[in-house]
Amino acid sequence: MKAALLLVVGLVGLVQTLVPRSVVRAWTKVVYSDAGDSEPREWVYVLARVEGAILVLVSMVGLFRVATAEGGAADEAVDETDAASTLGEDLTDE
Repeated sequence: MKAALLLVVGLVGLVQTLVPRSVVRAWTKVVYSDAGDSEPREWVYVLARVEGAILVLVSMVGLFRVATAEGGAADEAVDETDAASTLGEDLTDE
């Protein structure tokens, strides 16, 4: 579930980074009742792009941590199984 949420955040950030004007226009329509009269300044698009890049970065770091945490737990379980089977083999040889 956490990985899916991080993936959605990353995709939203990617869209916001690639097409900030469309994202700002959509949010302006959602937030203001008369969005046709408002014209954002140019720095708003730059900040939207920066925010999108930050969302992508945070999402990638989070996905990396989730992937390495799950892989580490699986590796430890395999190591314990191998150790138990090796121990069993040693006991049967004696």
